This record gives sequence, structure tokens and C-alpha cells, in this order.
Amino acid sequence: MDILINFLYYSVRAGTPLLLGTTGEIITEKSGSLNLGVEGLMAMGAIGGYVIGCATNSFLFGVLGAFMFGLLGALIFAFVTVTMQANQNVTGLALTTFGVGVYHFWGRSLTKDFPSLDNAPAFKAMVADNGIPGLCDIPYIGKLLFSYNSFVYLAVIIAVICWIYIRKSRPGLKLRAVGENPGAADACGVKVNLYKYFNILLGGGICGIGGLYLASVTNSGAWNDNWINGMGWISVALVIFSNWSPSRAILGAFFFGMLKTLQPWKGNLSTAFPEVLGWLSAIPDEFYQMLPFFITAVVLIVASIRKNKRSEEPSAIGLNYFREER
Repeated sequence: MDILINFLYYSVRAGTPLLLGTTGEIITEKSGSLNLGVEGLMAMGAIGGYVIGCATNSFLFGVLGAFMFGLLGALIFAFVTVTMQANQNVTGLALTTFGVGVYHFWGRSLTKDFPSLDNAPAFKAMVADNGIPGLCDIPYIGKLLFSYNSFVYLAVIIAVICWIYIRKSRPGLKLRAVGENPGAADACGVKVNLYKYFNILLGGGICGIGGLYLASVTNSGAWNDNWINGMGWISVALVIFSNWSPSRAILGAFFFGMLKTLQPWKGNLSTAFPEVLGWLSAIPDEFYQMLPFFITAVVLIVASIRKNKRSEEPSAIGLNYFREER
């Protein structure tokens, strides 16, 4: 039982940055904008938030820094696609290249004096898995629900708030109207471009926080060229997997977290449950490394084949709105 609980625990940790990236992209896509630059937004948030967090020795300033750097990248996307009416797919891909480039340039320039979490004890304490005092000591349940770092709880709170915003609030109703039919929303007095800008920037900022998680928790602040490592692309696919719902994204992100956790835990699982999971240890590590990306491709293929009435995909996604053509 302990091995199973620990496996689920590390799956939640692995899925947290995916939850943030997916939630941010859902907010963006609900406005009718398809931003394929999530990888770049997470990269900018990772390096910017980490450097600021270490410099100020503050978790709050680190998160705000990551949010602002993600927002800055999203602002570029919003200006080019909403104001300049450029192609959204091309702009998103360019943003990925730009954001990852900023991350590499900034990180490599600091290689000799790269910030260390050890020099920012308050920031390090907040990103450590200290859990909730008292509750984390409850057998099994404490480990599974109350033993995480601050990011995990922040990610879930953000997802729930975004779900309430989209489904239960008046601004969320207008947001959905903009994503479904911007012309009709405009005719009803909704400021389409304002809603697009606000939600693109909000979504980009949330993606940036996901990047900071990868920097400070997943990689423990140790510099390398692969902090993001494709997590942004998986987040884009998870939007479809979760049917454009932040609440479903919680389960989807943690499922993909399990896929990423299988490789280091396959030996323990096969030993603990030899009759059921003994075959896991016979599969090469390369398969487990490929598995999340393979499932991502499968999700995209299945979603493109099985379009149904229950899909929450915004009708106007990826289409620029030009008021004079209404």
C-alpha cells in the first residue's frame, strides 16, 4: 500500500505543471484564440520567476514574476493576432521559439553565477514538500492529500477558480460568447477585443507559473537546457483531453503525471504487485519516456475523428475577428 500511495503522490507532483499549463490554455482558447506557444510561455515564466524568486527570497514574488513573464509573452501573441490579425498557428509556433530562446539565452548567460535555492531559504521552504502540518501525518490520506508543496494546492485552487469564472460568472458567460460567436457578442455590446486581450494575458500568466514549478520543484533550480521538456505541448493536448474544462483538467493532468511517473516507479510497482504489474519492469525505459507524448498524439487523433455535440470546443477558435467583416 505504501508503494501505491507514494506512486500516486509523485504522480500528482508530476502532473501539477501540466495542470497550470492546461488551465492557462483553456482560458486562452475559450476567448477563441489558439495559442500554440505554451511551451515558450512556460519557459519564460520558468527563468523569469525563478531568478526573481531567488533574488527576492520570496515565493510570492517568484510566482508574480513568473506570471508577469508569461503575461509578457501572451501580450506579444495578443498584439500580433488580435490587433494585427496575424495567423494564430504561426504566431504561436513563433512564440514557442521566442520563449525558449529567451530561456536559453538568459539561463546560459547566468551559468557561472546561476541563482541557487540554497541562497534563498524562504523561497526554498515554500517549494519544498513540507505539506500541511498535522494533516500530513494522517496515515495514507495525509501522504496522498496533505503532503505537497505550495504549488500543488495553488494549481488546484487556480483551476477551480477558473472553472467558476468560466461556468458560473457573468464575465465568463461573455467570454464563452466571444469564443463561440464574436460577431453576435459584439452586436450585444460585448467588447470582443478587450475580452480577448484580458483572457489571453490571464492564460499566459498561469502558464508562466507552471514553468516556475518545473524550474524550482521538478529541477530543484539546477540549470539545464530542458526545464520545460515538452510539457507545454502536452498541456495543449490536455485541453482537448479535458474537454475545455479546468475541473476536468485536474484529473487529466494527474493522469498524465502517472504516465510520467511510471518509468522511475516501474520496479517498485512490479515488485509490490508481481501478479498484476510484474510485466512493467520488462518494458524498456525509452518506452516510458515516449509514453506521455504518444498518448498526446493519440488524444489529438481521436479528438479530430470523434467530433460530437458534447464537445466544449469554442466554435470560433483559431479564427481572427475583424469587426468590419461582421
